Amino acid sequence: MRKLISSMSPHFHSPITTQKIMLDVIIALMPAAVASVIIFGWRSLLVIGVCVAVCVFCEWGFEKICKKENTISDLSAVVTGLLLAFNLPVSIPLWQAAFGSLVAIVVVKQLFGGIGQNFANPAITARIIMMTAFSGTMTSWVFPDANSTATPLALFAKGETDSLPSLMNMFLGVRGGCLGETCILALLLGGIYLVIRRVITWHTPVAFIGTVALMSLFCGRDVLYQLMSGGLVLGAVFMATDYSSSPATKWGKIIAGIFCGLITVLIRFWGNFPEGVSFSILLMNILTPYIEKLTRAKPLGGVKR
Repeated sequence: MRKLISSMSPHFHSPITTQKIMLDVIIALMPAAVASVIIFGWRSLLVIGVCVAVCVFCEWGFEKICKKENTISDLSAVVTGLLLAFNLPVSIPLWQAAFGSLVAIVVVKQLFGGIGQNFANPAITARIIMMTAFSGTMTSWVFPDANSTATPLALFAKGETDSLPSLMNMFLGVRGGCLGETCILALLLGGIYLVIRRVITWHTPVAFIGTVALMSLFCGRDVLYQLMSGGLVLGAVFMATDYSSSPATKWGKIIAGIFCGLITVLIRFWGNFPEGVSFSILLMNILTPYIEKLTRAKPLGGVKR
């Protein structure tokens, strides 16, 4: 007689799979990918291709060496590669992009057990490591006309507000910055798609972006420029909502979003870095277990432990 394996209720079948979720995320990222090619040129496609290819290869190779079940078909490595590429400047040396991809998959994801067990978003963590290791090339921004320039946040930090792009250029992405963060229109289209498909909910992105807006207004900063600068929209929509490393409860999502916004503002306005989105998301990833514990619903008749 075959062994019967039982688990706690409830038991239900869902047609939603990791592969389908990741495919939706890939589709949602496509407008920003197309925008990056239009804005920064064909080299952006090369950076994206290297990141995706190395992420997939590293996942396949690590699982092969460790004799684990192959998971590249779930497309999570493709999503990690896309998100990492979107957090890199177009001029990044390709070997550095490959190094970041290896760190994201092997160090942050696979060494912690693979998808669903990583403590932090792999792309965000790899970006922070790359900023520390390759600070020069990671902050070498290229304007769409191929000339080196500062990002809007860097211009704010220097007080050179006369050199800021117009609000329309900010919205369309015609400015210096990372590949996937500049075109706000493309990111919003992707975010709306994910909400309609119920891949993400509105709680974290709205709490994150709303907190930055309120704090910017309170501190006398230009709200629209703060919202469209840096990686705020990219981070709020695509990385702070990561299933593995973000709270699962409704209030947990809101709390995480609020604190991400507060930390982002603190670093932007008073820190040594002009941008704080990556650091805020990583810190909230680390605190996710505690946030979930505080916001977890108490079962009816349950005893507090």
